Amino acid sequence: MKKLLLSLAVTSALLATITPVCAYEKGDWVVRVGMTSVAPDDSSSNVVVGGTDLGIGVSVDNNTQLGLNFVYFFKPRLAIEVLAATPFSHDIGLDTVGALGSTKHLPPTISANYYFADPSAKLQPYVGAGINYTVFFDEEFTSANSDAGFSELELDNSLGLAAQVGVDYMLNQNWLLNASIRWIDIDTEANFDLNGSAGSVDVDIDPFVYSITAGYRF
Repeated sequence: MKKLLLSLAVTSALLATITPVCAYEKGDWVVRVGMTSVAPDDSSSNVVVGGTDLGIGVSVDNNTQLGLNFVYFFKPRLAIEVLAATPFSHDIGLDTVGALGSTKHLPPTISANYYFADPSAKLQPYVGAGINYTVFFDEEFTSANSDAGFSELELDNSLGLAAQVGVDYMLNQNWLLNASIRWIDIDTEANFDLNGSAGSVDVDIDPFVYSITAGYRF
């Protein structure tokens, strides 16, 4: 009997030292930080200058920056997420010609996410949908194009839908790893001047956004 009581006491002590993996509850906050890559699935109209269609379009390259997002759970399976990042910088190319200019942008996105797994599971896959507002700034032509007469480059800001799939892996009570893929509807019109003639081109950037982050639950 003494051995049984001693065994139960030891077992209870060991169990008390184990931190349970408890995932998400109502009122939880999660902050994630890591790398986010924007990969445009771009297409564009032809560039028009002074009413003349030049017969060529533009393209936008990839960029990777530090990504940051905040998640608030208003139910164990439902959360609101805000995506932020350091400014992305993209080179703009003119088809068959080469580098045209560059721009920077910030793509804040708000999504509602649904988590499929039991809230106590280590693996937490989810889907989300929301709204994106992209702000463009620091638009400029390359020095060679500026010398050729290009100036006054300006890209319109964009409002569009966003969708994502992702997964959290709970390392313990607080720490987690995350991977996600987003698609964001980003459309803009670029306006510029070429030796006194107004020019424009419509660009559908529509990027896939890939993130690998580490997170902490509060």
